[in-house]
Order: sequence, then structure tokens, then C-alpha cells
Amino acid sequence: MKRKPAKVRRKAPARHKSPVRHRAPAAHRVGDDRRAVVTGLGVVSSIGIGIDAFWKNALAGRSGISVVPGFEALDLPMDVYRSQVAGRVTDFDPARLPIQHPERLDRYAQLSLLATKEALDDSGLPMPLRDPYRVGVIIGAGMGGMVIAEEEFVKVYQHLRPHRVHPNLVPMLTLNSASGILAITFGAKGVNQTISTACSSSAHSIGQALMAIRAGQADVVVAGGAESSITPLSLAGFCALRALSTSFNSDPTRASRPFDRARDGFVMGEGAATLVIESLAHARKRKAQIYAEVAGYGATSEAYHMVVPKEDGSEIAVTMELALKDARLAPSAVDHINAHATSTPIGDPVEVTAIRRVFGDRADRILVNATKSMVGHTLGAAGALGAITCILALRTGLVHPTANLDEPDETCAIGGISRDVQEGSVGVAMLNAFGFGSNNAVVVFRASPDAPPPPRRR
Repeated sequence: MKRKPAKVRRKAPARHKSPVRHRAPAAHRVGDDRRAVVTGLGVVSSIGIGIDAFWKNALAGRSGISVVPGFEALDLPMDVYRSQVAGRVTDFDPARLPIQHPERLDRYAQLSLLATKEALDDSGLPMPLRDPYRVGVIIGAGMGGMVIAEEEFVKVYQHLRPHRVHPNLVPMLTLNSASGILAITFGAKGVNQTISTACSSSAHSIGQALMAIRAGQADVVVAGGAESSITPLSLAGFCALRALSTSFNSDPTRASRPFDRARDGFVMGEGAATLVIESLAHARKRKAQIYAEVAGYGATSEAYHMVVPKEDGSEIAVTMELALKDARLAPSAVDHINAHATSTPIGDPVEVTAIRRVFGDRADRILVNATKSMVGHTLGAAGALGAITCILALRTGLVHPTANLDEPDETCAIGGISRDVQEGSVGVAMLNAFGFGSNNAVVVFRASPDAPPPPRRR
């Protein structure tokens, strides 16, 4: 399917002088025990649970955004909220979880547990492994156990019943409750970390998994992210920040619209995504399926503003360049970018400006898409969800559409964005993820030497 060029293209900014010194592209001269590959994928999202359902609906451009029906804990009508839509996981059943008492986990940890079970089943890893100290868990989360936290706040502050607080409140609401239950359930005794850098959390978790394997600290790392913060207080907070879409409360599937002229803010989402990342040597030894290689990782702090990126895109550009340098790839090698693209008036054009800074005239030929256009902004899970779409693009040669791209905004127009499925030869894919607190993370994936080549572009 041919790509449709954007209606309006901006003149590329003057080439910036990058602080990153690029080397000539070359393959990593490291052993297979220091190269990291992806062997398992798991997804829980508002457009599907499991890789097959998620990818089918992503290629179809199906929206998972719906009206929030209300909150059981409060007798509060939804019309008091400026934004009344979200990307909710509506077909999740905690009974599917591989533990006896799922009610002892906050919803975000439940979602992470199911995504991880899916990923491990997909990988074929027999858990626990013979040497469990070589298996790590690194999970990203932006907010943590907000569902249980807000329910228990009501008991204390509204009903004045502190003696009735849930006995598992503290271990349920802590940010590391997801990584902890994953290690306990699957017998992973290696490095166990939780990364909380807002919306870049799970991209950082994938990058840190790569670092752990390169450092020889693990043979396998379960990496990803999870979030479930569609709660009364969280929604109120983002509304107060004026960050959410408010113009499509009566038409929720159109609310999340990255790069479109009518965008007016992001849409809250929930979900989880997990990647099983192994050393290439370990994966080859057990003859595992290999989706892709985790080739490079860049991480920076803009040190600029808590919620707004630097307007000229220079800091985001540096992060992309660092990831490419780490992968020992030139910008000309990149075929696809899964953009952070939250659908905010400020963020989207800054990201496009950064892409143009790095890729110059070639920026219009890179296939770009925005997963958040369908699932909303899943905060701590967003990077891992985007990583999975990068990997599936490498595997299939298909780049899912950007939904609701009805009229591309001239301030963030770029030729490779389309409302249709794009087909091409995708050998290198880049994931962008940027978070509150001035955090940037970029991960580069490439088709593994053991993976089948993607179809050639028509």
C-alpha cells in the first residue's frame, strides 16, 4: 500500500551541530552473550489482550477509547470532569492470572502479571530456569498502585475508618509491587528493579535490560511496563494540568489524534506490555524464536521543565543520536519510528522538529506512527507498547496506521505519517519515549540475523 504524503511540509530547520560524535556504522564487536534479543511478547491493552488480538486491531486502526462510566468509590457524576474518556481494558479477567489470590494485587500489577505470562508463554522459556539468579525483572511504572491507594484514601478521609484499611495496602500500592510479584510468581532471582520516570519508564526498563545483558549480569531479563491510573484523583489531576483532551467527550474514538490539527490533549489509557529479552547466545542455545535485536539505547535529562519539552527539539534529538551511536548505526539506517506523539498541542511538533534535526531531508521517507492514537497514553506502559509495535513492524514489514489523522497539522507535518497501514522493508526501528521530569529515552531495534527478512517495499 502506497504511503500518502502529508498535505503540508515544513521547511527543514538548519542542520544543528550535535554534541554526539558519530562513528562510522559497524556491527558491535561483542560476543553473542553480550547481544540482546527479544524472544517473547505479551500485551494487555484497550484494543486487545495478547499479541494476535493487539496487532490485528492496531493494523485495522481500531480505537480503544471509550467514555469513562464513573467511579464506584464515589457518588460523583462524570460531567464534573473536563475530560471524560479513556483507553480502558474492558475484557480483563483476574481469574486468568497464575496466582491464587489476585485480589491481593493492585490492578496495574495484575495487568503486568498477565502481560508477562503471555510473554513467557510466547518465549517458550521453562520458568523457573535452572539458574534463577541469571533471570532479571525490570518493570516501568509511572504511578503505581493508584486504584488501591484511592480506595483506601476514601476509607480514611471520608469514612474515618483507618482501622479498616486493607492489610496489604502498603505492598499493593508500592511502585515495585509489579516487579516483585513477577519475580515471585516465575522464580526470577536476578536483578529486580522498578523504574519510574513517568511516561518514559518502560522504555528505560528495556534499555536497562540491554545494559544488564551487556554487563553479563543476566542471561534473561523480563522487561516492560504497566499502568492503571484511570481513577478519580489521577483523572482530576491531569484535568487540572490541562493536559487532556476535552473536545471529544461525546465522540471518544476521535479524542486521541496525534499530529492532527484538531488535537487538544492526550487521552489517559491503561495497560501493560512485557518483552522477554535474552542474550543472543542463550536464545540460540535453546533454539528460541527471535523477534528482533535490541541494538541501542539513549537516555538523557533535558534539565529544562517538569512537563514541557524544549521547544527547538534539540534535547530530544540528542537522545535519538545517542541511541543510534550506541547501536553503531547511522541515521540513514532507520526505516521506522514509533513516535511518542501524545496528541498534545506542544509535544507533537517538538518531536517532529527533533526528527528533522536528526534525519534531515530523509525525515519524510521514514515510516512514522503513533500507537497512542488508538490506546491513549498508557504512561508507564507506553514505551513497552511502542516497543512491541516496532518489533512487529520489523517482523511483518507493516507499520500500523495513526488513527484520526484527518487533517495533518502544518506545525508537525512529516511525510512518513499515514492514517493507512504502510508496508515496506523495515530493518531498523526506533522507539521514542519522553516523560514528565524532563526524561527522554530512545531504544533502537533491528531485525536479528536469525529473524526472517521483512518483505520488500512495493
